[in-house]
Amino acid sequence: MPTKAKQAAQEEKSELAGFLKKLADDPRVTVRREGAPLPDGKCIVYWMQRAQRGIDNPAVDLAVTIANELGLPLVVYFSAISNFPSANLRHYHFLNQGLIDIEEDLAERNIAFIVRRPPGNQLEALLKEVGAAMVIGDENPCREPERWRAVLAKRLSLPFWTVDADVVVPSSIFPKHFYMLHNMRPKLNAELPHYLHPLENPKAQHHWTKPRGFEHFHVKEDVTHGWKNFDRTVKPVDSFTGGTRAALKRLKQFTQYQLAGYETQRNHPEVDGTSQMSPYLHFGHISPLTIALAVEEAVKANRATVAARDSYFNELIGWRELSVNFVKFVPNYDSIECAPEWAQKTLKEHSRDPRDPQYTLEQLERGETYDELWNAGQLQMVKMGWMHNYLRMYWAKKILEWAPNPAKAWDWAVILNDKYELDGRDPNGYSGIAWAIGGVHDRPWFERPIFGTIRYMSGASTGKKFNSKRYIAQVDAL
Repeated sequence: MPTKAKQAAQEEKSELAGFLKKLADDPRVTVRREGAPLPDGKCIVYWMQRAQRGIDNPAVDLAVTIANELGLPLVVYFSAISNFPSANLRHYHFLNQGLIDIEEDLAERNIAFIVRRPPGNQLEALLKEVGAAMVIGDENPCREPERWRAVLAKRLSLPFWTVDADVVVPSSIFPKHFYMLHNMRPKLNAELPHYLHPLENPKAQHHWTKPRGFEHFHVKEDVTHGWKNFDRTVKPVDSFTGGTRAALKRLKQFTQYQLAGYETQRNHPEVDGTSQMSPYLHFGHISPLTIALAVEEAVKANRATVAARDSYFNELIGWRELSVNFVKFVPNYDSIECAPEWAQKTLKEHSRDPRDPQYTLEQLERGETYDELWNAGQLQMVKMGWMHNYLRMYWAKKILEWAPNPAKAWDWAVILNDKYELDGRDPNGYSGIAWAIGGVHDRPWFERPIFGTIRYMSGASTGKKFNSKRYIAQVDAL
């Protein structure tokens, strides 16, 4: 017969297992390494990477819930990586600004925030140093970050879960690539009400005290200081300030003054009619759920119509989450290999069509083409770190027209997008390029030189749909 103490311990273990299973069954959660939290663990660690914020973050909430249940403190860890693919000073300056808000927001929730830089920034070493019982991470569907998570799961000796923190509807609900948004939208809309509600943002019940001599980077300092072989050629911009505070300020401006006209103004690059939230979404400084709820609130307060909300949700939730689905299920999402069969066939058939004019990557980068509208879009990206979404479609299609061949055009578009855009290196950007150059999420159109049956956009027709002269003058004045 088991003793009362053993029986109580078994019951407690069973209750914990049931508690964790209920959390793990959430569609937002992926259990990458199973097992019970280490019994001698001193804290729970949340490895923050994509979802860089301290509030409205499902990964933080999950980590707090587990930590509180186990009677442990929570440590949030951010590892600054000096060789992150295609990252440069512009990106890291924006990221650096966000670290300050993260630390403040986590402190409000009684959560410690630790930042480290190379060479002493290895996650596994940190986990051992703080005595982690379990590690929580966030999802990132892009190729290299996903590979890091898969490798880590095999190497760790403690439970490792990741959380899909940067979509409204968890991407696991969609088990395959949806080629068209209208095919994905019915299920997306059916699931949306289950997730369109505020997060609790619970506080940690136990405080973690940093040991004496513990290595920790101060977030107000330059996180890139002293990094060798780091790209500093792309300078920071003053058009956007990083961080959750700046994101919420921009969101308030949009919902109060611009959302009402979004349906008619969003395709007018000369008018400040879009939300410009994409840099903040890319770095995870704000949750798409936070944005969606603010938009809903604006409709309830009669500051915007249901039609304006639906138009915005089509971009924020529809196209954005289709892009995540695309990157998750299509391995070569950033090259011509991801194009559908019909598009690859037509592009190959027209790959030898004469390009006149034909430009080099360097000419395109400097905005030195005959097309003033295209130059303006390129230079807006170079100067501001952001390009209006309507221009991005035209921008990519003209690269197809001017590059030596379709594969090169695709590569150049990715290079320029990832180098200059604050929201580059992101599923939305890769999906947009794939749509414009490779017909992804689109259908065949009328045959024409170079493009074959890929949808064409002319400068004349594009420029007539808005005040292109005003837009060009605005970019020239930057």
